[in-house]
Amino acid sequence: MALPNHASTLERIWHYTYLVICGLIFLFLIAPILVVIPLSFNAEPYFTFTEKMLALDPTGYSTRWYDLLLTFGMDNPDAPRDGSWWADAWANAAWINAAKNSVIIGFFSTILATFLGTLAALGLSRPEMPFRRAIMAILISPMIVPIIITATGLFFFYSMTGLANSYVGIIMAHATLGIPFVIITVTATLVGFDHSLTRAAASLGANPTTTFFKITMPLILPGVISGALFAFVTSFDEVVVVLFVAAHDQQTIPRQMWNGIREQISPAILSVATILVLISIALLTTVELLRRRSERLRGVSPQ
Repeated sequence: MALPNHASTLERIWHYTYLVICGLIFLFLIAPILVVIPLSFNAEPYFTFTEKMLALDPTGYSTRWYDLLLTFGMDNPDAPRDGSWWADAWANAAWINAAKNSVIIGFFSTILATFLGTLAALGLSRPEMPFRRAIMAILISPMIVPIIITATGLFFFYSMTGLANSYVGIIMAHATLGIPFVIITVTATLVGFDHSLTRAAASLGANPTTTFFKITMPLILPGVISGALFAFVTSFDEVVVVLFVAAHDQQTIPRQMWNGIREQISPAILSVATILVLISIALLTTVELLRRRSERLRGVSPQ
């Protein structure tokens, strides 16, 4: 907000002090990300800036660690990069296989979490719903309870039910962690929902199914998609649950990064982190666009 012309000297001093404080807090939060990105282009196998990097010498920078994401685990990484090389990378490269597992698990867990979370939010938004607060507290508890406790409980439950070391179990576990985000975002969207629209549709002869898909769903869709994006990011970023319930060969990107830190310190981890940062920025931008669209649909000017 711009400083008014009639502001006093003390108000001006506080205004600029406040801006500096906010800038320093933002820099403190964003600094780890800003450090990771240039380090991923380090030509040397170090996690620190070399003298050549600090001197902006082009020989101090390289994309070798991004290339390693394609070649690590391949049968013949030095072969000519033709169709057979790419087939080898797709089938055997460890990071590519981890990415495929993360996308597949994230996709199906997001579908499941979005479906169940949206249904729960619709039920909790009804005033006649009994024990709404208690049910809401239980449903969002995976977001509040320490993840190690959730992972331990899932491990023992899956061990008894045979879901351990299976992709179905991992998908269900990730959906459990994503459902609270869907419930919160959809519930927040339903707070500003005009229920007179559904009553008008019913008075005109529309059945509940038609009313939901023609009236309710289009208006809450931005909240549903936002919740789905948060659920996908939660699944894509999860490592603790995977360590407890997945088999040794069911690697995801976070688990592959964890193994890389424990077994071999390689700046390839920083390359993956940079790619994940870019994906997160894209998803956050999408969420913001959906928020603005939701406000326009409700007749509220975006701030």
